[in-house]
Amino acid sequence: MRRKPLFLAASLALVVALLATGSLLVTHRASASSGATYNINTLAGKVASVNGTAGLQIRFSAFIQDEADVNDNFPGGTSAPINPTNVLSSPLDGTTVAAPNVTANQDTAGAPQNETAIAVDPNNPNRVVGSANDYVTRTWTCTKNGTPCSGLGDGYSGTYFSNDGGATWCCSSNLDGTSQGTLIPGVTHLSGGQYDAGGDPAVAFDSRGNVYYAGLGFNRASAPNTVTVNKGTFDGSGQLSWGAPTFINPTTSPAIFNDKEWIAADHYTTSRYRDRVYVSWTRFVFNGNNGNYVQSPINFVYSTDGGHTFSAPQSISGNVLYDQGSRPVVGPDGSVYVFFDGATRLATLDSTYVVKSTDGGVTFGKPVAISTLNEISPPTDTAFRVNSFPAADVNPVNGDVYAAWSTEESDANGHHAAAVYSVSHDGGATWASPAPIFPAMDTATRTPDGYTSSTPVTPDTQTVDTFWPGVAISPTGRVYLSAYAADVVSPWQKCAKPATPTAVGRINCLQLGAWVNNARLDYAVNDLTTGVSRVVSTHPTNTRSQFGGGFIGDYTDIAVGSDNVFHAMWTDTNNKQTVHWFYGFEFVPTIINQEDVVVDSENF
Repeated sequence: MRRKPLFLAASLALVVALLATGSLLVTHRASASSGATYNINTLAGKVASVNGTAGLQIRFSAFIQDEADVNDNFPGGTSAPINPTNVLSSPLDGTTVAAPNVTANQDTAGAPQNETAIAVDPNNPNRVVGSANDYVTRTWTCTKNGTPCSGLGDGYSGTYFSNDGGATWCCSSNLDGTSQGTLIPGVTHLSGGQYDAGGDPAVAFDSRGNVYYAGLGFNRASAPNTVTVNKGTFDGSGQLSWGAPTFINPTTSPAIFNDKEWIAADHYTTSRYRDRVYVSWTRFVFNGNNGNYVQSPINFVYSTDGGHTFSAPQSISGNVLYDQGSRPVVGPDGSVYVFFDGATRLATLDSTYVVKSTDGGVTFGKPVAISTLNEISPPTDTAFRVNSFPAADVNPVNGDVYAAWSTEESDANGHHAAAVYSVSHDGGATWASPAPIFPAMDTATRTPDGYTSSTPVTPDTQTVDTFWPGVAISPTGRVYLSAYAADVVSPWQKCAKPATPTAVGRINCLQLGAWVNNARLDYAVNDLTTGVSRVVSTHPTNTRSQFGGGFIGDYTDIAVGSDNVFHAMWTDTNNKQTVHWFYGFEFVPTIINQEDVVVDSENF
């Protein structure tokens, strides 16, 4: 999103801090770089166009930015199994996810997963469905026409389900590719579809126990891309099966790219729009002549036939045209709210916005600015990409609407990312001033861990960063908020010389480098109804694992059932597994910490 001049008195302290760190970009409006042209036929060209637009801090989702890295592609050929010189790790890393946390994905070969979404069946609180970007095909041992499946695989849409309230999860795909139990069918190549890759998942239940999975399908080196929706049904024995995808707004135009979708369903049995399915996403628009970024409004569709067909896409963000990270939610009266992070052309600050429909998504009112925000920077002593996308939910008891997002705040140590929330008591027309989700963390400093005389770096005890919030409200009105907290700092030895290509270098470091501070993440939940707030992760997450430390995801999520048990879901790196094949390359069996999706199910 865009950094703009901050002339409000309340923001002056933050401006000073940001200027001191060089992270504030002052501009009046987004404009194309002078004379620049971009090859928007490729994903990398589109990402470069957005990143190269002067004054624009809006970005593609972190998933798309990672997928644009052509260095991940398997170059072909064969070689002897790789025996890594150094595998980056820390004695502070976990060796397995500990109870009460449970690993939802069940692969066993070191495949990463990230970007978590989760939903609970409104009719059965023990039935839970989760989703994530799943790179399991990048570890498959099979071959296809002589090429390792792990070289043909990519980021795919993964799904996991539980019939016992999150205690156990199903299912695992087979390393030989004969079972694709974790993958959504019909979108990506190794799952019977037409696209190179898929991901950015979201899930939602309707009132009859059907579950819907929204994601993306796209190619890296050519223009076709789409938003996808698959409908899932459970049989009498509790097994989940997925139907073929419905493609929304599929395009072959290089001037259009669909990104960062989310899905909701009207699960209220008394609603006149019962079981209507809603999808929103960001529609990036580029100049067809020179490839320059033009705008990125929020688009929206609805389905009245269980996701089989959808309405014609409509832009719902009005004059707020520089947008990302939308989230639709449904109220008990059938009202549809779509939240997003956006800015008008001449705005001086970004804002969290909401638009509302009272006719089942046919029409929407004008955007309402909930609050201005300062787009967050990567938490201190981390490298992964971040955003200020909102999460939201509606209280089914009294109709109160809750929204949460992340914003940069000034503090005694400079500035930090803070997960905040706001509530509306009048159907989204007016909103309370934002408040921190975790007030105690918002003023606390990080806890040092693991520093010795052999780790020559001084602990950096900055203010705790909290970010990527989730919101979930139970049928009885229990309000849960959640977020990551960078509340621990530890020493980490960087890699000075990673092996090539990039995928190999993420496991094989040829030469170790300098010691640095490394912020580690816990996951926390706040029950606003009872006033109980605590960390629910059992061991801090080291984000330097996988993806070179640059991609831990884009969001986390939380859901709650009729039993008031919440299910928080996040990316965790405390499982160790053995890699044999990775991105098309064979390794001597090598133990690594992997990115998994982990769930904590509790009732405070």
